[in-house]
Amino acid sequence: MAEEPGRLGRWVRSDPVRAVAIALILASVAWRAAIADRGWFSQDEFVIANRAIDTGLTPDFLLGVFNDHLMPGGLLVAWLLVRVDGLEGWPWLLMLVAAQATLSVAFYRLLRTLLRPGWALLVPLCMLLFSPLTLEVSSLWMVGLLMLPVQLAMVLAIGAQVRYARTGRHRHVISLVLAVLFGLAFDTKALLIIPLVFLLTVFLLSSGPAWASIRSAIRRFWPGWLALAAVAGAYVPYYVSLPRAELQQPGSPTGVVTFVVDLIGATLVPGLFGGPWVWEYAGDGPPLVDPPDVGVWLAWAALVALIVVTVRARASAGRAWLLLFTYVAMVTTLFVVTRLGGALGTLGALVPRYVAEVVVLAALCVGVALLGLRDRARPDDATWTVPPPLREPGAYAVGLVVAVIAAVTVSMGTLTSIARFNDNWQTKHAKNYLETAQAALVTAPPGTRLVEDTVPYQVVAGYFHPDNLQSHFFRAAPLQPVFVTEAETPSMFDEAGRIRPATVQGIDIVEGPDDGCGHQAGFGAGTRIPLRAPAPDWEWWVYVGYLSSGDSTVTLRLGEGAHEFEVRRGLNQIYFKLQGAGDAVQLTIHDPGVRLCTRDITVGKITPKAS
Repeated sequence: MAEEPGRLGRWVRSDPVRAVAIALILASVAWRAAIADRGWFSQDEFVIANRAIDTGLTPDFLLGVFNDHLMPGGLLVAWLLVRVDGLEGWPWLLMLVAAQATLSVAFYRLLRTLLRPGWALLVPLCMLLFSPLTLEVSSLWMVGLLMLPVQLAMVLAIGAQVRYARTGRHRHVISLVLAVLFGLAFDTKALLIIPLVFLLTVFLLSSGPAWASIRSAIRRFWPGWLALAAVAGAYVPYYVSLPRAELQQPGSPTGVVTFVVDLIGATLVPGLFGGPWVWEYAGDGPPLVDPPDVGVWLAWAALVALIVVTVRARASAGRAWLLLFTYVAMVTTLFVVTRLGGALGTLGALVPRYVAEVVVLAALCVGVALLGLRDRARPDDATWTVPPPLREPGAYAVGLVVAVIAAVTVSMGTLTSIARFNDNWQTKHAKNYLETAQAALVTAPPGTRLVEDTVPYQVVAGYFHPDNLQSHFFRAAPLQPVFVTEAETPSMFDEAGRIRPATVQGIDIVEGPDDGCGHQAGFGAGTRIPLRAPAPDWEWWVYVGYLSSGDSTVTLRLGEGAHEFEVRRGLNQIYFKLQGAGDAVQLTIHDPGVRLCTRDITVGKITPKAS
C-alpha cells in the first residue's frame, strides 16, 4: 500500500504552481542577496550615509530634495541604518532582502488575483524575479531604497484598483491612495502610478472602443480619481516649491533620438529577454548595458513574434501591449525632460535603474497576453481562427519545440547577464580605499598633520561636491581623521588611501634679485614677489620655504586673500590654505628685528609626494 504523503506533500499537491512560485521567490531573493553582498557602498550612497550621520532627524533633513528626489521615507531608513553599524554592509543588505522578498510575494499575489490560473503564470513571475534590469535595484542600497518601494507601491496600487473594479467597495480606494502615498514617501517617480492606474483601468478593466473605455473608467471609478487628484494636487506644488537644481535642456534633437533609441532599443527590450548579456564597466557604480547588435535584433524579433502570437490568440493581449507601450512612452518623455540634460547625458539611457519599474508592468502585461484576465465576463479568445495546417500534431510539436528553445535561450542569456554583472559588481575601489585609510590612521605616527583633499573620482564623483571631500567621506567611518589647514610637515591620503607626505604643485615665484637670499622681506611695507603666471581666484594651497633671522608673525597676501602665520628662526617651511587671485604674493614681517629670505613659494594644489 502506497504511503500517504506528508503535510508538505499534500500542500504541494494541492497547488503545485504555488509551490514552484514560492521556490522561485526564495531562489531569487537568495541569489540577489549573494550578489548584493559582494558589492558595497557606491558614490551617492556615501553622500546620503554621511549626511544622515551628521544631522538630526529634522523636517529639513527628511523633506529636503536630494539629487531632485523627494524621499523622506528613504532618508528616514538611511538615518536609522547608518546608526546601526555605520558603513558596515549587513544592515543595508537585510533591508534590500526584506524589500525584495516583500515585492516578490506581492507581485505573485497580484498575478493570482488578476490572471487566469495556470503554469504560464510562472512566466511573468520569472520575468520580474530574475530580470537583469533590476539587478542594480537589489544590489545598490540607494537605488533599492528608491525603486523597491516604488515597485511595491505599483503592485499594491494595481491590486487595490483591480479589487475596486470587481467589488465596487470604496475601502479599496483607501488602499489605492495609501499605496501611492507609500511610493511617494520614497521617490517622486511614484507619481507615475497615478496615470498608470488610470491607463490600466482603461485598457484592462474596461471594454469597448477607446473613448467608451475612457468614459466608462471615469464614470465608474470617479471616487478613486478624485482621491488621486487630491494627492497629486497637494504633492506637486509642494515639490515644485522646494529648492533644487534647475532642469537642464535636453540638448540637440539628435541627442534626444539617440537617448530614446538606446533606452528602449538597447536597454529595455533586450533586458526583457535576458539581456544585455554584456556590461560596460563603470567604476564602483553599477555597470552600463552594452548588448551586442545580434542580441538586440533577436530581442526585437522575439518581442514582435510574442506580440503577434498573443494578439491573435487573445483579445486582451492587444490592450495589454498598448498599456505597456503607453507607459514606456510616458517614462521616456519624463526622463528626456528631467534628466537628459544632467551629468550623465545620453549615457543615462544605458543605466537599467531608469526602467526598473517598467519591468513590473512588462511582466504583468506579458502575463495578461499569455493567460488572459481572470473572472472576465466576456470570452477572452480572439476571433482569429487557427488555420487547419497549424492544427496538425506535427505543427503543434514544432511550435512546442520552438517555445522550449526560446525559453532555454532566454534562461541561458539571463544567467549570462547575471554572472557578468556579478563579476563587475565585486570590484569596489571605495571599499579598498576606506579599509586602507582606516588601517593607515591606526598606524600613523603621533603628531601626523593631515590636510584635506577630495576622494578619488571613482569613489565619489566630483559633481557631488562638497560631499566628495575627505572630511565628508569619513563622517560615518569608525576612525575619523582630523584635518588641518596649516602645517610645517603635512601629510595626506593618496589615491589608494595610504598616508604620505604632501607637497604643493602649481605656480612658483620668479627668481629673486639677491643671489644669497632670493627675495628678502622685512618689517614695514610688504615685499612684492611676482609669480611666474597669474593665479585665478581659487582656494589654493601655498608652500613657503624660508630662512628667518628670528621668530615672528608673517602675513602673506594673494590679491584680496591674506593668511597670517608664525615663522621660526632658521631654515624652515610651512604649508597653508588661502583663497585669492593675483600675479604676485606679498610678504609682510610684523617684527622689526627679523629679516626673512625665500627662494621657494608655490601657489597650487596639494598632492602626495612621489614615492
